[in-house]
Amino acid sequence: MGNTGWKTMIRVLTEASALPKDLKMPEGVVYLDNHSTTRVDPRVVDTVAPFLTEMYGNAGSVSHAFGWEARDAVEKATAAVAAAVGAKPKEIVFTSGATESNNLAIRGIVESPRRKGNHLLSVATEHRAVLDPLRRLARHGCELTLLTPAPAGRSDAGRLDLQQVAEALRDDTVLVSVMLANNEIGAIHPIAEIAAVCRAHGVPLHCDATQGVGRIPVDVEALGVDLMSFSGHKIYGPRGMGLLYVRRRSPPLRIEPQMTGGGQQHGLRSGTLNVPGIVGLAKALELCREELLHEMPRLAALRQQLWTGLREKLDGLTLNGPQLDRTDWRLPGNLNVAFDGVDGEALMLSMPGLAVSSGSACSAAEPEPSHVLRALGMADDVVRSSLRFGLGRFTTESEILFAIEVIAEAVTRLRGLSSMGFPAQVERST
Repeated sequence: MGNTGWKTMIRVLTEASALPKDLKMPEGVVYLDNHSTTRVDPRVVDTVAPFLTEMYGNAGSVSHAFGWEARDAVEKATAAVAAAVGAKPKEIVFTSGATESNNLAIRGIVESPRRKGNHLLSVATEHRAVLDPLRRLARHGCELTLLTPAPAGRSDAGRLDLQQVAEALRDDTVLVSVMLANNEIGAIHPIAEIAAVCRAHGVPLHCDATQGVGRIPVDVEALGVDLMSFSGHKIYGPRGMGLLYVRRRSPPLRIEPQMTGGGQQHGLRSGTLNVPGIVGLAKALELCREELLHEMPRLAALRQQLWTGLREKLDGLTLNGPQLDRTDWRLPGNLNVAFDGVDGEALMLSMPGLAVSSGSACSAAEPEPSHVLRALGMADDVVRSSLRFGLGRFTTESEILFAIEVIAEAVTRLRGLSSMGFPAQVERST
């Protein structure tokens, strides 16, 4: 049965499904895909709006009040952003997002005439925004080593062992890149310890902190990283806005710019500054800092409620990633579950009232089984049966209760169909 047949069958079954009468139906689709992107906080929108309609000057225009106003806003926002992550304003480089930041960090180090060596070290479960530029450099003469984190089935599944990094470092290693928290299974790596090992070997450490910033405490000094990337749209801020932290303290880290043509931002990233985006990013970070201590336990409790509720209604569930009760091992709003005997894509199609995903949204154009789950040693059929749930600031308890009922009902129906001879997998074109 092709995808069209599956969708038609699922639509009919979904329309005929019955949820408990006493379950309060949330308005619209319940959004549980906050690792992909987040809704912009209304308070951020209010802060940004004047810079789109009234204070629209170019921060590089030094001859009139509109430019002065924009430059002042950028300077204040830069100071606020730097303070939020424990950096200094001169160490902040604004970009279009974490993908650009990752490329600037990785290629900026490798293309520096000061580098000594060609060896790059990273992790097999990194985001494609890190893996792809690393592999491109490997095709052009660099040697790349990808470490494998703890396998599925262990309580620390997906986390990197510090000893692995220490043993993989070489005299010709020029850069280590390890993400702070994984975007699919929420695994938090021991970045501060890894940074100490890298520092002892004189090797800079780049950290893609896209999933960590705003969700857990992040301070570049405490972490000891040399380069750190993240995006505004993961923290209830504007899309198309990101940041790269570049250590300027002793000794200052020097990287080669990837975008030239104006000399803005100390020559590291030329181009007209995105004033509304910068202001919005600063406001989003401010709100995350103010609400973090309350938000972390709230999301952890809702995540536990979701997991407990699913296990009460369904058997054949497997938790992917680290154990849930270790706040230092896993992001509080992350849950990744394998549903035995059910295809994840079919399950998503049968739940139009829920917005979830089967992995990284950035890999949707190439729908192969999750490279993250594969790296943990999971079989393809288990990988394809897995869904990722990302809880966020606007997730409510009523939405979690609704999600439990919808998921349980859909899984039960799809398993029933499989037992009646319907295919267990959605047919995919090759």
